[in-house]
Amino acid sequence: MRLEDAHPQPGSKKRGRRVGRGIAAGQGASCGFGMRGQKSRSGSGTRPGFEGGQIPLYRRLPKLKHFTVINREQYTTINVSKLASLPANTEVTLTSLLELGLLTSDDGPLKVLGDGELNVSLKVQAAAFTKSARAKIEAAGGSCEAAEAE
Repeated sequence: MRLEDAHPQPGSKKRGRRVGRGIAAGQGASCGFGMRGQKSRSGSGTRPGFEGGQIPLYRRLPKLKHFTVINREQYTTINVSKLASLPANTEVTLTSLLELGLLTSDDGPLKVLGDGELNVSLKVQAAAFTKSARAKIEAAGGSCEAAEAE
C-alpha cells in the first residue's frame, strides 16, 4: 500500500457546496442568504449574544458578589449533641447512624459538627470533622478516624 492509495471511506467526505453559479445550480445569485438585510451581507454576521442593539441578557442580569463554588462538596452533617445519646464505645459511621434513625437521608460523606456536649467515648468514622467536634470527641475519651467517602 502506498500513500496515493490511501483515500477516505465512500460517503465520509462530502463535496463542498458550489454557490453563486446560476439559478439552475439551486444556490444561485444570493447563495441561499435571501434578499437583503444584515444576515445576507459578507462577513461573519453578529457576535454571539448580540440582540440587535437591545441591552443583551448578560448585561440585563445583576452581577452578584462572590462566585459560587461549581463542584461544591456536599456532606451529611450531624452534631455531637445527637451522638451523646449513643451507648459508650459504639462505632459511629454513616450507615450505622442511618440504621439507628439519627440520620434520615444520605446527602454525601459524613461530617461531624461540634454543636452541643458529649460525655460518651465513641469511635467515630467520618469524612470530615470540625475542630470543635474533634476536640469534644477526644476530650470524652473517644477517637476520630477519617474515613473515605462512602
